Amino acid sequence: MGGSAAHAVANVGASVQVAMVAGEASGDLLAGLLIDGLKTRWPALGTFGIGGPQMARAGFDAWWSSDKLAVRGYAEVLRHYRDIVAIREQLKTRLLANPPAVFIGVDAPDFNLDLEVALKAKGIKTVHFVSPSIWAWRADRVEKIRRSVDHVLCVFPFEVALLAQHGIAATYVGHPLASVIPMVPDRASARAKLGLKDSDTVVAILPGSRKSEIHYLARRFFEAAALIHRSQPDIKFIVPAIPALKTMIEDAAARTGVNNLQILDGQSHTVLAACDVTLIASGTATLEAALFKRPMVIAYNMHWLSWRIMQRKKLQAWVGLPNILCQEFVVPEFLQQAATPQALSDAVLRWLDVKAHEPAKIRSLEQRFSRLHAELQRNTAQLATHAIEKILGC
Repeated sequence: MGGSAAHAVANVGASVQVAMVAGEASGDLLAGLLIDGLKTRWPALGTFGIGGPQMARAGFDAWWSSDKLAVRGYAEVLRHYRDIVAIREQLKTRLLANPPAVFIGVDAPDFNLDLEVALKAKGIKTVHFVSPSIWAWRADRVEKIRRSVDHVLCVFPFEVALLAQHGIAATYVGHPLASVIPMVPDRASARAKLGLKDSDTVVAILPGSRKSEIHYLARRFFEAAALIHRSQPDIKFIVPAIPALKTMIEDAAARTGVNNLQILDGQSHTVLAACDVTLIASGTATLEAALFKRPMVIAYNMHWLSWRIMQRKKLQAWVGLPNILCQEFVVPEFLQQAATPQALSDAVLRWLDVKAHEPAKIRSLEQRFSRLHAELQRNTAQLATHAIEKILGC
């Protein structure tokens, strides 16, 4: 271990300095919750690196905004590659010049794993929070994980044994969202907060948290909403938009001319608690919808080249997290060319028809999601803090 890194670890008892990188809205949320937990152990905790508003709320010093890294898909990343690499090199230089006690990469594996390799080689302890999905695609990435990290904090229980097979130390810490989201959502309170009546039929539309997702998904989601509106004119559509993307979402909505549409600044949890069904982009938001026990229609569309590459590396039949975790198609998925406005609108209307005429099927889905919720519900911040304590030897 280099002298500066050893000095950083030797002083953890007084004030732990933790470098972190979260690359998008979901990572920012997870990192913010983790920082809260770490502060209960180390009240004088210092955190810095790349992050977003949830991390800033917890006292994080953002050298760059997580928005800089919020890019998904091979073709999309190529357009921003030079800027992203430049940020990573600058961050690496700063961290090597003044080593933290530990570096925690929160998801964003394409950015974080390469950074972690360099930091670990210089004696800086590295932790990766949220195991890369080697069980779903890109299994070849396991070798890089082993070279990159001292420890992985896993949000799904089966990941620890899988990583152990490859000699990678890991701890199951549960999924932070399972502790934040109530087991029984307060639908009435959420509707009151949004000015909705109990009798309203509400569809939540979540077209993604990245510009590329809004580009490829928002318009087809709103075209689907227009078709749904023609079939059931009284339906209300609620869109919880990330503030930085709200204008882009509003422009997409305006081009489709959909009525009964309310676009909010954030409030995704309130919207998911209030809705009857959600039309939603594949990603962490689908897990949130499952924890709120809501029927959903999952969709995704990306640049054709990114799709071709992803298909070659895909290991499972499912893309949506609820389906992957349940190991069956508990909710429908429409991917790439299949994600047409007509197909999406038909699927949403089918859920509404099931809700009206086959409520037992909705209850069965809610029960399955409740079991999933219980499986994921742990004191994540405390378990993660204990794992980091062991890594630091304090």
